[in-house]
Amino acid sequence: MKQYLDLCKHVLETGTRKEDRTGTGTVSVFGYQMRFDLNEGFPLMTTKKTAFRLISSELLWFLKGDTNVKTLIEDRNPIWDEWAFEQWVKSAEYAGPDMTDFGRRAAMDEEFAVSYKIEMDAFKKRVVEDADFAEKYADLGPVYGKQWRSWSTGEGTIDQIANLIDGIKRNPDSRRHIVTAWNPSEVEDMALPPCHALFQFYVADGKLSCQLYQRSADIFLGVPFNIASYALLVHLIAHECGLGVGEFVHTLGDAHIYSNHMDQVNEQLSREPKKLPTLKLNIGEQSIFDLATTDIELENYDSHPRIKAPIAV
Repeated sequence: MKQYLDLCKHVLETGTRKEDRTGTGTVSVFGYQMRFDLNEGFPLMTTKKTAFRLISSELLWFLKGDTNVKTLIEDRNPIWDEWAFEQWVKSAEYAGPDMTDFGRRAAMDEEFAVSYKIEMDAFKKRVVEDADFAEKYADLGPVYGKQWRSWSTGEGTIDQIANLIDGIKRNPDSRRHIVTAWNPSEVEDMALPPCHALFQFYVADGKLSCQLYQRSADIFLGVPFNIASYALLVHLIAHECGLGVGEFVHTLGDAHIYSNHMDQVNEQLSREPKKLPTLKLNIGEQSIFDLATTDIELENYDSHPRIKAPIAV
């Protein structure tokens, strides 16, 4: 994953200090591209342990068109917990201790972190047990799954992923194999507007490649997940279309390192990358829309230890 480490170095060496929506502060560059040949191994970070099961679980959640974190909570996947929890603690119904600004305070204040965990655990338990509560507070609005599988036209919906697969099969040389999650008419209704906003597929020599445009890229926490998620998506769509895999091309808009991730990035840069793992799909004739995480395996994954860092919400 030299490509990723080169990105980290580039931002540290040339980036501009900027404020951001979360109030954390970043070092940022605008415009950067990485390329990954998927035939050289599966691009999962080896300079820190990265939770592939969470990545595959989230991608399958997108592909099923789901937008409610109840599914992820039941799958022990916490990726979207903070955004759903934020909706709850900022609501008029919430009567617990003040959880505003919890992303940064939980990282700095041990007592607050304990309180935060208690409230979060209670929230997740209620989401699983109370369907009405889950519908009201655990749904993130028209985020990725909604846009990918049921983009609203006013008169109906468009299944962009199904159309993508059909288009690749019928006309592989088309330059219109595009899926967008950025829907201007619904952005304000989303718990988090899409960071990975648009992607395009390309077929050449019997291999499928994908280029993603990511408008906002949290380099330490988010980008390793994004790389692996879209690499997995290429493998799944290629399998569905009877193609081999080519490249994943990752184009970044605002690529940033948060000010409270600097030590973690430098720790990662001090580590030597290891050999990439191999992806194994156990799906046979099954549709990618019906998969479970157990249908997707990673073989020979050897990595350096995990590096913890706070999330900016």
